[in-house]
Amino acid sequence: MNLNSKTREIVLAGLFIAIGIVLPSLFHLTGISGKVFLPMHIPALLAGFFVSSPIAFIIGFLLPYLNSMVTGMPPLFPIALIMSFEIGLYGLSVSVFSRRMKLNTIVCLILAMIVGRIGGGLVAYILSVLFGVKIKALMFIKGSILTGLPGIIIQLIFIPIIVLALNKYSNREITEKNTL
Repeated sequence: MNLNSKTREIVLAGLFIAIGIVLPSLFHLTGISGKVFLPMHIPALLAGFFVSSPIAFIIGFLLPYLNSMVTGMPPLFPIALIMSFEIGLYGLSVSVFSRRMKLNTIVCLILAMIVGRIGGGLVAYILSVLFGVKIKALMFIKGSILTGLPGIIIQLIFIPIIVLALNKYSNREITEKNTL
């Protein structure tokens, strides 16, 4: 990785983290339920298309903790802990599926949502066994899908459009630089 790509990763990571704090904050300010529309998931999923797998994981992992500090939501234990692995796995999975395996954007999103929710369910299970946390893994997975269905639909519609637009802009910018 050369200096330009490292700089690009740092800038994009900062951008996705900022979006991941501002977007949920707007939802909290307007009273729109984050559990339904999943605003924290969007920047982590987007990050997976544009940064390396480790960086995408870190972005998703940090967002629940940062939002908890800024807005008080989600509660740190156990929800932010569960969400940190869930959302971190979204970013990691999208990055692997899109950048390494070259899968279709929607397929990447669907597979990442499955991986992330299973990861979140696994963390919920571990917390229930080790600490007696009253969250059942399957109920966590089922609840996150049913409650978050509007957010999932929004992600499946808008993220591919955003990725396509950003990729077209990036390619145009590269072409223009090469012709100058």
